Amino acid sequence: MPQLTISKHSQKIYYFAEPLFFPINPINMVLIRGGNFDMGSLATEIDRFESESPQHSVNVRSFFMSEYPIAQIHWWVVVGNLPQIEIPLEPYPSYFKRPGENALLDPVTNINWFEAREFCQRLSRKSGRTYRLPTEAEWEYACRAGTTTPFHFGETITTDLANYRGTDDEELKRSGSYGRGSKGIYRQETTPVVNFPPNAFGLYDMHGNVWEWCQDHWYDNYEGAPIDGSPWLSDDSNHRRVVRGGAWIAIPRNCRSATRDSSIPTNHHDLIGFRVVCEIPTTV
Repeated sequence: MPQLTISKHSQKIYYFAEPLFFPINPINMVLIRGGNFDMGSLATEIDRFESESPQHSVNVRSFFMSEYPIAQIHWWVVVGNLPQIEIPLEPYPSYFKRPGENALLDPVTNINWFEAREFCQRLSRKSGRTYRLPTEAEWEYACRAGTTTPFHFGETITTDLANYRGTDDEELKRSGSYGRGSKGIYRQETTPVVNFPPNAFGLYDMHGNVWEWCQDHWYDNYEGAPIDGSPWLSDDSNHRRVVRGGAWIAIPRNCRSATRDSSIPTNHHDLIGFRVVCEIPTTV
């Protein structure tokens, strides 16, 4: 791996900047220090899903994770300037294309799993570092940032803190509030990736805005899941892949740290994006 210059956001947050092409801002990669955490949710968590069981202890190694989901501007510059490795990529795939510079700071959407992987491969070749999608365990560990509550904010969430559906869905009888929290607004679109406060690890948009692709194949529960933070894969490369985090259209229940869902890897959705991980080389 080429030499890195590690900078400091605060007393606890370290990162390096992955340069792209001038004058586009780099992708900030935040250091996530490894550790042990309980993955999934307890039976006492409000509005949980059975797929979050059984809660189990996982050891995660240190890694770098992008500060926020890959933005439209970063997608555009990588696709426009770095050569194809396996598959072609559309430079402007996102459904929400508002006028002005701020639109390019929204997360990229309409990206299928294989296209997200192609982005990582192109970035890896350019940088000499190994970029990839996060494993499901890495994603939840990074989202929780040391917390055990349903959200890294605490026991509930508001639309002042994240972009999700904060109004009731009368047709499906789904609530726009969680626990004792209040209802909020429904923006009906993505928002810029640094629009809300980060978690304790310095990561933005871990709840809501867009679902995020992970490496792992989908399993209905955690029976037999890896406990070392590695991806859980089957022999079928076209098996459904895990998505995490919730989205602009999701009710708060679906934005919790433990919530997991899946999608066919060839599907394009206006509510799925991704963020990247950079591996830290091991030494013998």
